[in-house]
Amino acid sequence: MKVVILAGGYGTRLSEITSTIPKPMVDIAGKPLLWYIMNIYSSQGFNDFVIACGYKGDKIKEYFSNLSNTTDDFTIDMAKGTKDVVKEKTPDWKVTVVDTGLDTLTGGRLKKVAEYISEDTFMLTYGDGVADININGLLRFHRSHGKKATITAVRMPRFGVLQIENDGRVSSFQEKRLEHSPLINGGFMVLSKSVLDYIDNDHTPLESLPMQKLSEDEELYAYVHNGFWKCVDTLRDKQELEDIIKNREVGLWKD
Repeated sequence: MKVVILAGGYGTRLSEITSTIPKPMVDIAGKPLLWYIMNIYSSQGFNDFVIACGYKGDKIKEYFSNLSNTTDDFTIDMAKGTKDVVKEKTPDWKVTVVDTGLDTLTGGRLKKVAEYISEDTFMLTYGDGVADININGLLRFHRSHGKKATITAVRMPRFGVLQIENDGRVSSFQEKRLEHSPLINGGFMVLSKSVLDYIDNDHTPLESLPMQKLSEDEELYAYVHNGFWKCVDTLRDKQELEDIIKNREVGLWKD
């Protein structure tokens, strides 16, 4: 089953880093954020990826073109001009990298990679979010309802709830419990190819009219994930995810 990753946005809230690389290539503890997202799927048996690039997509193409050179151990015989891999460490992924345009929106990017999706059902996620999600559980849920689209609903991180008086005084401050926080679309979607019919053109955001129409047609379901989820939008998010990975606080992927 194909896994499509939307990796073409500008990443403006991380402009300190994304002036030279796309957001999915932001380094997290020695590896690109994109690598962690792909490993979430790969560790659960899904190894066939289509990456929808846009802004600085050449950096993504360059990364995968050179990945085996930077990960495998090899012997080069300078005299003979030969190179032999002595220990293969490159993931057994199939990766299709597609330039979907600089200013194309999410729905448009998906439609532009449709020719690389042969099966009726495929997976889709964003190039900036990770989770300790059960991908096979998500797929089973999608198949159980038989509709066109499943998104993964996640809870926003904890935040303080303030009670503010007219003079600006904070009369109450309580940390909202995670299980009571609002649910949002966290990516990790399973879709039928018929969803493409809901997308008009390059300038259609998947998250607006297509999702709204799918909901109106009773074709949109949500798989609720109560575990770990994090979107890397800011430098603070980047540092927090690096700390989580280094401390092995969440089991997101295999080594």
